[in-house]
Amino acid sequence: MLEARGVTKSFGGLLALDGATLTVSDGAIVALIGPNGAGKTTLFATLAGFLEPDSGTIGFAGGDVTGLPPHAIAERGMVRTFQITQPFARLSVLENVVVGAYLRTPHRGEAMERAAAVARRLGLGDRLNATAASLTVAGRKRLELARALATRPKLLLLDEVMAGLNPTEIGEIVAIVRRIRDDGVTIFLIEHVMQAVMSLAERVHVIAGGRIIAEGTPAAIASDAAVVEAYLGRGAARRMLHA
Repeated sequence: MLEARGVTKSFGGLLALDGATLTVSDGAIVALIGPNGAGKTTLFATLAGFLEPDSGTIGFAGGDVTGLPPHAIAERGMVRTFQITQPFARLSVLENVVVGAYLRTPHRGEAMERAAAVARRLGLGDRLNATAASLTVAGRKRLELARALATRPKLLLLDEVMAGLNPTEIGEIVAIVRRIRDDGVTIFLIEHVMQAVMSLAERVHVIAGGRIIAEGTPAAIASDAAVVEAYLGRGAARRMLHA
């Protein structure tokens, strides 16, 4: 479904992506992990059209989307969330989700119906008329997911959707992400919560210094000496293997 080949991106003298290459298969849940500053969010931004690569190609759903703007890529079915949630704080939960629903329909009634259904599916049914500003961190994470899901994506890029959540909230989001995939949406996620990576991901890509240094099953990644050295450390690797 998604194929990036030799994607490079620089900011001045900083090489943020150095020939990054990866694939995400249709129907899969795939994780992208790596140390802070490794290029994870830059790669997501480039895949989704928020940044234009200096070189390389990005293929999605059988077409070339390299350099296309975000709205064009979203129309084709690839949508991302953001690590730092920025809802329209004064609008209601429902109104925030409607913003996503309008991508597929210009009709207010249809968009409202779609938005309400998605919000309820993500556990926000009792907060439809509450302002986004009134939500907890966990509620804002759900709202970010709902707004993206309302676009009816084929592929969701989730940027640290579990960051800042407690273990109970993480478990709830893991279940939601799994249900989204079971409903036919492919998932590609950036995540530092290794218990979630082990629970959800079928394949894991590891990025360090802007390059993909390893790819495989979570168990294989946890046993990879280069990954342990660059990112996980021995303690985290052991916990992944015994999760």
